[in-house]
Amino acid sequence: MAKKGGFPGMGGVNMNNMMKQVQKMQKQMEETQAQLEQKVLETSAGGGAVSIKITGKKEIVGISIKPEVVDPDDVEMLEDLIMAAMNEAIRAADDMMSSEMGKITGKMNMPGLF
Repeated sequence: MAKKGGFPGMGGVNMNNMMKQVQKMQKQMEETQAQLEQKVLETSAGGGAVSIKITGKKEIVGISIKPEVVDPDDVEMLEDLIMAAMNEAIRAADDMMSSEMGKITGKMNMPGLF
């Protein structure tokens, strides 16, 4: 027979307490996500030749290209630098979100949560 407020096989876990903890964690995650979405990260490629500013919401809010990398005879190099900087910016935003959310969830595996 289960303990009061618990379920068989769950070691007498009180579901009300568990739900309160889950709701608290959910609120913390929502607050943290809102804060992180406002943060701006800056990444670069080509030794700073191309810089990208991105928010935690993955919105590009700035691109800076040093004039010396603008070569009309080598547009492909500039395209590669922009692509590399943007990919790094997206990775940085993802890493920031995962890291901060992991602090709240205690590294629980929660696929698709953020």
